[in-house]
Amino acid sequence: MRAGFLPGVLALAAACGGPTPEAVAPPPTSGRAVAVVDTVMTATVEAVGVAAPRESATLSTRLMARVTEVTVVEGQPVQAGQLLVRLDVADLIAKQRQAEAAAADAVAQRDLARLTATRMRALLADSAAPRAQVDLAEAGLARAEAGVRATEAALAELGATLTYGEIRAPFDGIVASRSVDVGDFVAPGTPVMVVDRRGELRVAATVAAPLAAGLRPGDSLVAVVEGDAVGARIEGIARGGGGTYTINALVANPGGAILPGSAATLRLPTAERRVLLVPATAVTSTGDLHAVRRRTASGDLHTIVRLGPTVDDRVEVVAGLVRGDSVVLAADAGTD
Repeated sequence: MRAGFLPGVLALAAACGGPTPEAVAPPPTSGRAVAVVDTVMTATVEAVGVAAPRESATLSTRLMARVTEVTVVEGQPVQAGQLLVRLDVADLIAKQRQAEAAAADAVAQRDLARLTATRMRALLADSAAPRAQVDLAEAGLARAEAGVRATEAALAELGATLTYGEIRAPFDGIVASRSVDVGDFVAPGTPVMVVDRRGELRVAATVAAPLAAGLRPGDSLVAVVEGDAVGARIEGIARGGGGTYTINALVANPGGAILPGSAATLRLPTAERRVLLVPATAVTSTGDLHAVRRRTASGDLHTIVRLGPTVDDRVEVVAGLVRGDSVVLAADAGTD
């Protein structure tokens, strides 16, 4: 239904039986008129989700130890390999020193056993020693070499365990949360910190099977994150329960402008429909009332319209205009 009116004139014309509003419309303004765009758009539905980090790591340790240092706070950017938390490993260091001493003794025992075996072989070659003594020397050398390998393995195990005393960032990211402070006691597997990878975010939305039909990994979609429309790319589509599917779409996040955990929706295509579009600058709004200046042969009419979704720099007009109409750009139309 078209809604052309002129304040005051409409009521007066109706009371006096005068001409219609268009007949008494003012002359055209100097504003530039543009034609209403009649086009075909793909209808969409919005599936609700959350913009989450593409990768998030919950960090813990294999040790039972006291926290001696925490180097970061929540929201702080970190780089791969950066130290985040240090634990008290004094007892492990003591054990490592003991193991190093044991390893040195094992090496000395092996060297002595090797020397003894060499001498016994020479005596056997000169028929100056019985075969039994040579066999005993060879067995002693084998035990000594096994002892060296055992102490080396113990040292390697202690060295690996000591690395658990330092919790480092697994990748470039942001500290999402931390669960410990200096002086806290942690046990193996206890969550210490969560680090979110910087960069792309993943929007996951669960929809009914018909909405997922026809969608493929790599397809482009529009995501709306905290009210802003951004481009998205389908990463994967996973089958859920009860005839539902989860659509995972990746959203670029240069500079980290979008915060992880932001409310988001995915606009999923359904069917095509014809729409009328006008420049957003042609629309004036007062509260919930929207209007455009519609250019006619007799003048520019202030016309109430009902709006639909915004498409780039244009807005859909659901009611109030028809194909072939022209509207005056608000920037050029002046004021009443």
